[in-house]
Amino acid sequence: MFAELMKTPTARAAFGLEAPANPDPLNAGPAMQAAARQLMLDPAKLVQANLQLWQQHMLLWQQMSSSMVGNAMGQVAAQPVAEPDKGDRRFRHPDWNENPLFDYLKQSYLITSRWLVETMSTVAGLDAQTARKVDFYTRQFADAFAPSNFVWTNPEVLRATFETQGQNLRKGLENFQRDLQRGEGQLRITMSDPDAFELGRNLATTPGKVVFQNDLIQLIQYEPTTEQVHRTPILMVPAWINKYYILDLTAKKSLVRWAVSRGYTVFVVSWVNPDETLAHKEFEDYLTGGVIAALDAVEAATGEHEVHGLGYCIGGTLIGVALGYLAGINDQRLKTATMFTAQVDFSEPGDLAVFIDEKQLDNLDQMMGDKGYLEAQAMFTTFNMLRANDLIWSFFVSNYLLGKEPQPFDLLHWNADATRMPRRMHLFYLRQMYLHNNLVKPGAVTLAGVPIDLTKVTVPVYLQACKEDHIAPFRSVFKARHNFSGPVRFVLAGSGHIAGVINPPDANKYQFWLNPAEPWEIDPWLRGAVEHPGSWWPDWDAWLAPQSGDMVPARKPGDAKLGIIEDAPGSFVKSRAL
Repeated sequence: MFAELMKTPTARAAFGLEAPANPDPLNAGPAMQAAARQLMLDPAKLVQANLQLWQQHMLLWQQMSSSMVGNAMGQVAAQPVAEPDKGDRRFRHPDWNENPLFDYLKQSYLITSRWLVETMSTVAGLDAQTARKVDFYTRQFADAFAPSNFVWTNPEVLRATFETQGQNLRKGLENFQRDLQRGEGQLRITMSDPDAFELGRNLATTPGKVVFQNDLIQLIQYEPTTEQVHRTPILMVPAWINKYYILDLTAKKSLVRWAVSRGYTVFVVSWVNPDETLAHKEFEDYLTGGVIAALDAVEAATGEHEVHGLGYCIGGTLIGVALGYLAGINDQRLKTATMFTAQVDFSEPGDLAVFIDEKQLDNLDQMMGDKGYLEAQAMFTTFNMLRANDLIWSFFVSNYLLGKEPQPFDLLHWNADATRMPRRMHLFYLRQMYLHNNLVKPGAVTLAGVPIDLTKVTVPVYLQACKEDHIAPFRSVFKARHNFSGPVRFVLAGSGHIAGVINPPDANKYQFWLNPAEPWEIDPWLRGAVEHPGSWWPDWDAWLAPQSGDMVPARKPGDAKLGIIEDAPGSFVKSRAL
């Protein structure tokens, strides 16, 4: 087994037998070197930092000594010097608290890792991008070397090893080899039982038909479940980084099914999973061949010129672009816009900015050069790094050290169903928006011959963000209030980028915040925000319904100018890249 394993490029590189083509594609080395140089220029700070670390470890030693004496005498144990953050699941096993050795390992790690992150994140004399990289990669390093990630320092793994006579490690090696083979030499961690879900069977099951198709999209129209529907239909535009069925996950978690039940005629864009034949596609094509083509098709299918636009993540950014484009040609087809966790102002984009500078974009350009597209694995790994403990190391421990099989989890199954992205489109998006923030500069971006000016957008906008979003931070999402000229309703939901959006009312989970005064800046908005329990979906419905016209007889797919191509979920969504 080991001999077969060592035939893979990733394993050979890990053991020093092969060097990767680009040893630093993320351009992290120069940032860490710059931080080291700045530290050396301030020896007093370095001495002070080391003194603080020594004091913390001495305090821990004294606490542990007192605890052992106290335990022997039946006294109450002393308070720990360092405790895991709320939500840190690495140290849930009882032995991390009850066994003095592992308690010491845990606290020693927490003290050292926090000291390391604090020291490196406060290095003076670094530019903003370098400082951001230093902080991010220091946290990645600290997460990687947690004692929970190693056999001999993880009590749960040690217990499993003794109880199974090492069968957990044998099974873990098999899982590791399987994931290497799945990734064709790159480690592709399995997060959910791959056989537990099937599109059309227990995912993406809302009845509908594909009524339009071009080389970029399939457009799905859903069957009505009410006798009458609102006059104005909804066009949902998901991100093209993953598949559309996050909006139609399981029957109980489907925003599509819920919206249909509320009397809306719902259309959803299903993006193609591009290959080399679509390498020439530009961001402009995603606008014209995506949103604008879909709007034309919705009008043909319903006879309605006005449509509610809804976009999720980068799909929401594209809706914002479409608003600017349509305003530039005096086209009023988008009656309202709903944007889920979507940014148009990228001046504070969060940790994703770590991956975007000219050097990294040049490396990315070279990486995509041969095939003309970005492999799905690249973006999948990038997003997982933003929550490394939850999306990388927890599965590393479970799959490879404990030898467990992944459990069925619909959100993680969807998360792993990533797509490729055409080179030109992707580089345009990263450069124009993340790197230069040109979307909010009137006329700085021109698409299909139209200068994009978001200040010309006057339609009502429902702007939804999530409090714990690591991809589109809520402060960044909020900035869109400054860019659109029409009324904007900002809603802050609990949880993160996915669970905060896909939160059906029946689940009775999380909460959301509203501020009726709608202050212009985020901090006053937060201070005056009122918390409401449960899902924000009913609030969105209450905002949208009065703007949706009168009720009309329900529309069925194929009963107007567009015929039926195939049943939902369609064929585009079934093309897997991972």
